[in-house]
Amino acid sequence: MAIPKNNNASGFLFILMDFPGLEDAHCWTALPVCSIYILSVLGNVTILYIVKTAPSLHTPMYLFLSMLSVADLGLSASALPSMVSVFFLAQRNIGPIACFAQLFFIHTFSVIESAILLAMAFDRCVAIREPWRYATVLTMRRVGAIGLAVVTRSAVLRLPLPVLLGRLHFQPGTALSHSYCVHPDVLRLSRSSTLVNSGLGLFVMLSTLGTDAVLILLSYVLILKTVLSIASAAERLKAFNTCISHVCAVLLFYTPLVSLSMIHRFGKKKLPAQVYMLLSYLHFLVPPMLNPIVYSVKTKEIRVRILKMLHPKKF
Repeated sequence: MAIPKNNNASGFLFILMDFPGLEDAHCWTALPVCSIYILSVLGNVTILYIVKTAPSLHTPMYLFLSMLSVADLGLSASALPSMVSVFFLAQRNIGPIACFAQLFFIHTFSVIESAILLAMAFDRCVAIREPWRYATVLTMRRVGAIGLAVVTRSAVLRLPLPVLLGRLHFQPGTALSHSYCVHPDVLRLSRSSTLVNSGLGLFVMLSTLGTDAVLILLSYVLILKTVLSIASAAERLKAFNTCISHVCAVLLFYTPLVSLSMIHRFGKKKLPAQVYMLLSYLHFLVPPMLNPIVYSVKTKEIRVRILKMLHPKKF
């Protein structure tokens, strides 16, 4: 990523933030971060392995689940290097190129995950509202095209943000708010005008995460309308059960995100720094860890195959 020579970015180091109050107790912060990351990797790799090795799971629903696992792995891996540097090595400096690259991948994988959640909502909507057309609407070719479109949209819309950051001047000696780089946090340190950067960042957020959230909500309004029109209570419950895992994944992703946005806009100065930082970690670390657990518990096909792996003699 080229950085123009008319700024101070080439000789500037950003300072990453340690967890407030625990700067001298890295083992207490490193241990949970490491444990969460290991659980996230194990869970998502297990999901990918099960879907890959079970031909009966080569359906749109489970292919989208595999994409979600890849996005979760990417999101965790994007934030991990600087966290390792801070919590394990006590190194808080990060260069601008590394910082801009990290924020690009963090935001890109966040948008990818949001788009995949939307694709999964569409999958459930078609399966419940028009089950007789499900196989013809969501063919393997269309699922692949959706995956390619998701990645392309995310990368293309997020790429200008780090490029534009490279044109700014930054305040030396000022720390970031997290142990990783995100666009609004880096933008806060700029001594130059950030009007273009802020406007583009807001547009990208509304056209991706905002639009995805609205469409997911609309999908579930249509699903709810269809399910409530089913006469049999047992069939209604069965239809709802197919959506529970996805609803949990949506809540895990969007609840910390919305909370962070509200606090950042209205209440950041009124809350302790620990609360704000904890919510940011929840957003980037917890969904990749809990999504595989939720789908393993609530999806029979995944649960049975995991039990077969753990207790092969009983199955």
